[in-house]
Amino acid sequence: MNRRTFLAAGSAAVASSALALNTPRKLRVGVIGHTGRGNYGHGLDTVWLKLPDTEIVAVADAHVNGLANARKRLQVPQGFADYQEMLRKVKPDIVAVCPRHADQHHDMALAAIKSGVRGIYIEKPFVRTPAEVDSLAADCKKHGTKIAIAHRNRWHPMLEVIDQFIADGHLGKILEIRGRGKGDRRGGGEDLWVLGSHVLNLIHYFGGKPLTCSARMFQDGQPVVGTHVKDGNEGLGPLAGNALHARYEMERGMIAYFDSIANDGTQNHGFGLHLIGSKGILAIRNDRQPFAYWVPGNPLGPTRESRPWTPFTTAGPGEEEPNLQAVQDVHSHVTPAKDLVHAVHDDRQPLCNLDEGGMTVEMICAVFESHRQGGRAIRIPLKERGNALAKL
Repeated sequence: MNRRTFLAAGSAAVASSALALNTPRKLRVGVIGHTGRGNYGHGLDTVWLKLPDTEIVAVADAHVNGLANARKRLQVPQGFADYQEMLRKVKPDIVAVCPRHADQHHDMALAAIKSGVRGIYIEKPFVRTPAEVDSLAADCKKHGTKIAIAHRNRWHPMLEVIDQFIADGHLGKILEIRGRGKGDRRGGGEDLWVLGSHVLNLIHYFGGKPLTCSARMFQDGQPVVGTHVKDGNEGLGPLAGNALHARYEMERGMIAYFDSIANDGTQNHGFGLHLIGSKGILAIRNDRQPFAYWVPGNPLGPTRESRPWTPFTTAGPGEEEPNLQAVQDVHSHVTPAKDLVHAVHDDRQPLCNLDEGGMTVEMICAVFESHRQGGRAIRIPLKERGNALAKL
């Protein structure tokens, strides 16, 4: 079974009604948040209330009022100001690492792994450098912990539908993949981390592993230099640039691009990726419904006819979505959380696991390293395991 077949089969299994669990006991969940420093992400704390086979047993938050609010919201009697104390005393089976600020993720996840947890669901961006990925990978291997990263679109039921659409030849030959961030005030380096991580994760899914990256970063039209580098928002580490352009050579033979320009005027409509084929374009719009649009016809050829964007659902182009609940379960993190629970019980990796999330981090940090080397194409995995912007 090849990787694509395996992933499609796994996605189908997760998205189907077969997700109903038959486990001997509920898995005990510990929630880590940090009010004022990333808070609780996009519902990574409350999703466990929706799973009949898990129970939240404790929450940790260094903010006094935030902790009180979290205990009430999550309906748990135990609250801790120190997540290390929670891990030591409660010993949960699963830990949700919820803060959006990425500088806390490695230490929180590592502490959870060392405490003996069986599974971790962690907010994106996953971690800040390939070195942090390496550290967690080593301890996960030692302790057998499963990590799932909250790139929730990776569990979307449309992915297997799109896979089949491509396999049936409707897209023709895939010429390239075009990805963009939101292009709002965060455009450039911050957009690459915060929104681009979702896009790069799907570029990896459709294109296979990235082999090389060449990229350039700009601040107000000038190439980024060391004086532009500052500590990024949300604990992202060294960051710079309000525009960037990256090119990846992909394992499956196509070229993929990612671009982000601050305040680009598109009203966030570019957030996602376009699979551009010889017979048409599949436009994938992250975190929106419909998730995809089909634009038929040779994208390079002239035509007198209009090329409307046809909504593409799990029933096919132009059809109403027959299973809105499955889509909602992805958006609300229910499907990813269930998949992690299954992964723990079945001793397998979740769909968006440490390797998948780690490759997204590599793709982001490859932009920094290529820019440091003047836009040169550099090989992935990277030799540079830190953030290359710190060396400008």
